[in-house]
Amino acid sequence: MSKIRFTKMHGCGNDYIYVDATQQHIADLAETAIKWSDRHKGIGSDGLVLIDRSPVPEADFTMRIFNADGSEAMMCGNASRCIGKYLFERGLTAQTEIRLLTLSGIKTLLLHINNNKVESVTVDMGEPRLDVPDQFQSYRGLDTGTFVSMGNPHYVIFTDDVDQVGERGPILEHHPAFPQRCNIEFARVLPAGSIRTRVWERGSGITQACGTGACATAVAASISGRAGRTSDIVMDGGTLHIEWREADNHVLMTGPAAFVFDGEAEIPNQ
Repeated sequence: MSKIRFTKMHGCGNDYIYVDATQQHIADLAETAIKWSDRHKGIGSDGLVLIDRSPVPEADFTMRIFNADGSEAMMCGNASRCIGKYLFERGLTAQTEIRLLTLSGIKTLLLHINNNKVESVTVDMGEPRLDVPDQFQSYRGLDTGTFVSMGNPHYVIFTDDVDQVGERGPILEHHPAFPQRCNIEFARVLPAGSIRTRVWERGSGITQACGTGACATAVAASISGRAGRTSDIVMDGGTLHIEWREADNHVLMTGPAAFVFDGEAEIPNQ
């Protein structure tokens, strides 16, 4: 079997395996994501991320992301912050503003540098979409939640019991109201004004954090009158600062990114 160099990184505990696809090739990305993500028999992660040069001049780099179950995701906010740190600190770019092409469009990364290290990254996540899926109108019995798409679908439920995520998350992810499955957030506004959020990500299950989920939660809190246009979203692995900018309706997400370790791993069936 061939071996591939990889880097494990995390953003608030949302951990992925990163591969520089400008230098290396993986034929079966879905199978590799499944094998490598296994926390008992593999490297252990929430999924696999490929970093490559952009095929279009409007962007500098591109990302593809595969969940732990092998399904391809549209976008990941935590992964995009890690990509910014990877590109700068591994010498692939000297830019502190990077245009990243994703399946949900081009996202702009603003790197905050101190002593030539990336301390945090702000991602312009674009405008949220609040369209309620047509098929949802046919179902009854779901909690009163808020649909927010941040390039991928989220259903945000405000509740005093955010720990029901493990029991109800997988049920709602696969509910027939969501034929393409859905990310599910359980959120509670804390006395200090921050928002405690736990997330069930489609294709990965409970994760320590979810960047698009934090954005969706902040938007849902704002439109329901539970918060203003800025929120600190407290997730299992850390806190993300979200601003829903009034000037252009864009959502800005700021948070840390960190290296865990580098290594080499065999590629399944290659």
